[in-house]
Amino acid sequence: MTAVPRVVLAAPASGTGKTTVATGLMAALAARGLRVSPHKVGPDYIDPGYHALATGRPGRNLDAFLSGPERIAPLFLHGAAGADVAVVEGVMGLFDGAGGRGELASTAHVAKLLRAPVVLVVDGSSQSRSVAALVHGFASWDPEVRLGGVILNRVASDRHEALLREALEEGGGVPVLGALRRSDAVATPSRHLGLVPAVERDAAALRAVREMGELVAAGVDLDALLALAGSAPALRELPWDPAVEITALDPDAPSQPRPVIALAGGAAFSFSYAENAELLTAAGAEVVTFDPLHDEKLPERTSGLVIGGGFPEVFATELSANQVLRDEITALAASGAPIAAECAGLLYLCRELDGRPMCGVLDAEAEMSPRLTLGYREAVVLADSPLAPAGLRLPGHEFHRTRTTPGSGPSPAWGWRTHDGKLTTEGFTSPTLHASYLHLHWTAAPSVALRLVQHARAHAAE
Repeated sequence: MTAVPRVVLAAPASGTGKTTVATGLMAALAARGLRVSPHKVGPDYIDPGYHALATGRPGRNLDAFLSGPERIAPLFLHGAAGADVAVVEGVMGLFDGAGGRGELASTAHVAKLLRAPVVLVVDGSSQSRSVAALVHGFASWDPEVRLGGVILNRVASDRHEALLREALEEGGGVPVLGALRRSDAVATPSRHLGLVPAVERDAAALRAVREMGELVAAGVDLDALLALAGSAPALRELPWDPAVEITALDPDAPSQPRPVIALAGGAAFSFSYAENAELLTAAGAEVVTFDPLHDEKLPERTSGLVIGGGFPEVFATELSANQVLRDEITALAASGAPIAAECAGLLYLCRELDGRPMCGVLDAEAEMSPRLTLGYREAVVLADSPLAPAGLRLPGHEFHRTRTTPGSGPSPAWGWRTHDGKLTTEGFTSPTLHASYLHLHWTAAPSVALRLVQHARAHAAE
């Protein structure tokens, strides 16, 4: 049994300022000297970047679709090790989950798996007494979800706050833990896929997080919120452990020679789940991060490459200008070293991105698209690759506004059925390459990390 004080911040819908309140709460608690463990429901990579700035710990995702419901509590305990309190930011509306799959992967689902109290962030603008009906509906919809408090956001004035509080007191049952005034000062800029990642904003992101923390500290009863977090019961599950996952598959993996696997990072490739790198390390790799925007060389002794998601379309000119590194990656691919790329990594490996030369590992061209591709996928691997064998089924997530036009070359990586039953194929695969738009959380199948390291080890030995 493990006791971790915890609270889930949810909202009736997207756009209520939930990320501002959650990040601000993390920053406010950290400013008190508490060790705060940050978590985010769903596949989002951007919010965890702000959470990490607020807490000094990796922002970690809790996605019941990508990782499986049975892993949510163990992953939470892994991330929260040594923390005084954990704050979990929800996704979309409280009860919004994977489309057509009931509550799966919703904030409510994760809150129930964690047996955590929920605080509802309500946009108070343009309403007064109606707020009581809204909160009553969310509090009574699912009796297994414990709604422990409300934070009123975007409140216009003292008079407006009084009206909202009066209505909620009359409705009874759910206490108001705080009220925040409208503030443009803490607004975070957005673009085509949501908020601008913290890694791109440097000092501006740090300042914004600090201001979020000050806003929450001034408007929220932090003692009452901590008391609510402390009321969460101890969890029965054991913490997730990447070493246990890997040794269950191959007891000898940690004692084998340690190949270097280069992991792309920096502003252009900031989308990465921390657990993926932890699994690579547990499988026996020496994981070394590099920045394709600035580094002209791959890490010494690189024998495998992982390029995750991000915004290469924003940095296409800079990435293209770093021809020395592009040539190194092209040569690494030609040498037969295993490469795993997803979304941004796929674009970077193409011949061109919006007309600018890229690595040319893939016989394909990529460009921005007006159409947003978004959603969970239940995919099947179509051909053997260094990441997975043919036939393996894995959950994934797509989120991009680009498209690729393939020429000749590797076979498709994935196949899945659309909502109308049609078969869709996507990505590129070969015996040494796996490149796709699909984002994966490797905790669902730790064997992919082990397989990649085994291929890198074999390449290093050649």
